Amino acid sequence: MRLLPRSLFGQIALALVAGLVVAHVAGAWLMLDDRARFGERLRGEYSAQRIAGLISLLDGMASEERVRVVRALSVPPTRLSLDEPWQARAEASPDAAAFLRRVARELERPVELQVLSIRRAPPRNDERRRLDRPHGPPHGDAPRHLLLFSAQARLADGAVLTFRQALPEPSRDWPLRALGLLALLAAVVALLSGWAVRRLTRPLASLADAADGLARNLDQPPLPENGPQEVARAARSFNAMQRALKAYLETRAEALAGVSHDLRLPLTRLRLRLEQLPENEARAAMQRDIEEMDAMVGGTLDYLRAGADTEPAVKLNLVALIEGLAEDAEAAGAKVSLHGTAAPVAARPQALRRCLANLVDNARRYGGGAVDVTLIDAAASVEVRIEDRGPGIPAAERERVFEPYVRLEASRARHTGGAGLGLAIARAIARAHGGDVRLEAREGGGTSAILTLPRK
Repeated sequence: MRLLPRSLFGQIALALVAGLVVAHVAGAWLMLDDRARFGERLRGEYSAQRIAGLISLLDGMASEERVRVVRALSVPPTRLSLDEPWQARAEASPDAAAFLRRVARELERPVELQVLSIRRAPPRNDERRRLDRPHGPPHGDAPRHLLLFSAQARLADGAVLTFRQALPEPSRDWPLRALGLLALLAAVVALLSGWAVRRLTRPLASLADAADGLARNLDQPPLPENGPQEVARAARSFNAMQRALKAYLETRAEALAGVSHDLRLPLTRLRLRLEQLPENEARAAMQRDIEEMDAMVGGTLDYLRAGADTEPAVKLNLVALIEGLAEDAEAAGAKVSLHGTAAPVAARPQALRRCLANLVDNARRYGGGAVDVTLIDAAASVEVRIEDRGPGIPAAERERVFEPYVRLEASRARHTGGAGLGLAIARAIARAHGGDVRLEAREGGGTSAILTLPRK
């Protein structure tokens, strides 16, 4: 999903926060449910004990004394009466039956009991005032409703005791203190989890940045080999790979110097010996072969050196550089048109000149002599489009032509010259700068070579 974070830190942090939210919501719900059940149990036990105590007290009294005690005890929230007859009731509800069992457990002898009704109603003014007094809930936490129930008990002498009990329902107010503590706990755990996840993922981000910059700078500082065991091991492996690559490139540079000397020296001797031969067709043919071999050796060495970071980068004026290349191409018979402009870009001058020269030379050779160069400047990169009106390159071959020594015979005939290294060298130089070269079909026919250079 697009809304989910893409980074490792974001995904782990989201999982932790989501887990904390679910756990705390479930915990809060269980706490409130247990709180309500506990309050209900306390109220039920309190009512059962009170009613059982009243029945036990009145059961052994004489009628006259019982009337005085009932009148004295009939105060809110309990109303007592000895004047109502026994009422025939249907089977008790589950709540009523549970309450009767509680009362029966508190009595010393079996007593016939029945619940007349259980209902909820707003408290009357006198009951509200009573509940707001020290014997009730604290002021400001008065219940919104009362639980009213009526019951009857048959005493030992046959008298019917009717009592009506009014108890507050559970408070509907949220336990803000407990919920606040849960929220504080969640915030602390989330912050600590975020810090721990960031500490674990930061070395991975450094590893990714180092891997991105490795192709451009093998001399970058090694990664710190600390942190968790797996991260430290990855950093050690990366540093070892960087050292091995650097040693390999140094060995290759030494080999290139040796190849350059060993190949160029025999070619020079051949040239000197050809000068001693008389002018004829055989000498001219051998001269051409030597020049072709020398060009192939030079092109191969240029390709192998294309990605080497031996030249310092400076701020280059691309417009001036391309104008100089356009003058050279026009001296060779081409017509170069420059469009657009761009701010200076950091690059290695000689390497970038070689890259652009190869692209312009390709367009001049195989595009009929007319070359269009367009500069497109952006905040993050500069794009140089070099376009020709030649026969074009099939889509299936546009990547293959960047391989060394690949030539397309249909459109790149051998008599046009070159060893098939121009595009390979251009791409190697572009990638050494952190950019790239790609080929596209030009609208109306022809080929567009697009060089992209990042702004660092």
